[in-house]
Amino acid sequence: MSIHIGAAPGQIAPTVLLPGDPLRAKWIAETFLDDATCYTEVRGMYGFTGTWQGTPVSVQGSGMGQPSMSIYVNELFREYDAQRIIRVGSCGAVTEQVAIRDVVIASGACTDSSLNRLRFHGLDYAPVADFGLLRAAVDAAEARDDVTSHVGLIFSGDTFYNPREELMAPMVAHGVLALEMEASALYTLAAAYGRKALAICTVSDHIVTGEETTSAEREQTFGAMVDIALSAAAAAG
Repeated sequence: MSIHIGAAPGQIAPTVLLPGDPLRAKWIAETFLDDATCYTEVRGMYGFTGTWQGTPVSVQGSGMGQPSMSIYVNELFREYDAQRIIRVGSCGAVTEQVAIRDVVIASGACTDSSLNRLRFHGLDYAPVADFGLLRAAVDAAEARDDVTSHVGLIFSGDTFYNPREELMAPMVAHGVLALEMEASALYTLAAAYGRKALAICTVSDHIVTGEETTSAEREQTFGAMVDIALSAAAAAG
């Protein structure tokens, strides 16, 4: 039983979906999983385990930002032997090539966080997705006709209200598609533990056009992203 999750051994499946919002975790469990049961409510960060097409799947809230998410990912890998974690969250588009409600499948994650610089003694580490999960997610997304998907780099920022937004311009010029706050640490921790990770995000707001979704939409919609994640986990095994 870990400090922040508090589940008993065996209550968490090898495959874990990881939304930041605990209420999105609850919605995912109730909408997509059969026989879902809640294994934790510690700090209001819900976790559930059920089955999807007969395969055990857990969904765990992780909070906002890399420090919060890192607590849950470390405990999922170390204490509960999770084998694959797929982040299902929201992101902000930074290029007009990406539209609101599009799905971004992150092949790699840039960051302004110091977490990796501390871990790698000042060197720049390039955190990337597990290729098997990435390929399976791309296949699942391309098989759908109800969503537009993109594959490429995202940027995991340490600040939501960035006082220096102009600093993102070189990142966008070098192919970054969207902003979020977690994937870089997730990919790094998966590499450290020898496990698999992927981030799939739905565009909830657009930095260029100013469009945005409501908090209710972010909490309880974006079902295509979740279905892609579940299909990818099943296919990649």
